[in-house]
Amino acid sequence: MTIKETLLWGTSELHEICERPQYEAELLLTYHLKQDRTYLILHEDKEIDIKEYEKLIERRKNHEPYEYIVGEASFYDIYLKVEEGVLIPRPETEILIDLVAEIIEKEKIIRIAEIGVGTGAISIVLARKFPELKSIATDICEKPLEIAQLNINKYQLGDQVELRKSNLMDEVSEPVELVVSNPPYIAEDYLLESNVVDYEPKEALFGGKVGDELLKQIILDVKAREIKWLACEMGYDQKEPIQAFVKEVGVKSIQFYKDLAGFDRGFIIQFM
Repeated sequence: MTIKETLLWGTSELHEICERPQYEAELLLTYHLKQDRTYLILHEDKEIDIKEYEKLIERRKNHEPYEYIVGEASFYDIYLKVEEGVLIPRPETEILIDLVAEIIEKEKIIRIAEIGVGTGAISIVLARKFPELKSIATDICEKPLEIAQLNINKYQLGDQVELRKSNLMDEVSEPVELVVSNPPYIAEDYLLESNVVDYEPKEALFGGKVGDELLKQIILDVKAREIKWLACEMGYDQKEPIQAFVKEVGVKSIQFYKDLAGFDRGFIIQFM
């Protein structure tokens, strides 16, 4: 088959699976051919062997995330290695990073902690923005720590970002000025799409029976350590319970922010 015919076939196969079937068919073909998308346009009449490409399409038809198939995810201005067992970074988290960056710059912060490192996305982007910044990033699972270390090494940030296996901040004894986290915050009975629930790690998705249990524990831990700032992602329906909780706990201020779709997506707390 020619490249043009292959793309038509791939697009047709993914039509019921993807929001952008042609785009994903192209991306999978560029991955298969180890070429860019311009190559597909300039060589559309070139005959190619599609046996391996058919396997990639079949995996995507089974709802396996594109990022797991190709082994990397585009995030902010970088590419991160990903594989099963590690949460795929979402565009929404870029908003959290921008808000945290504003605080770091304004407050001249040099030491932070990240809870739930995943691929290392948050700590890596912040380290690249602020060469003087030091981060301690934790995760309770081995696989994210393994993948995050590979990504940290890729961008030569080992002097800035240190990884530790830890439940929340249990293994962080050093003083830090800000804590950032994209923790599990989905209720355990919430129905997720198959490409998420069948492939991505449950421990990185579900935050408890209600979903906000870990968020509340993080708030209590950060307050108890007398850390000034906390920045977290949350679920779109968790603003009211978090607002009520911090009113009960007592904080200096809390600011909620929305994602690009207009849903409540996170908060910034100043404790003192």
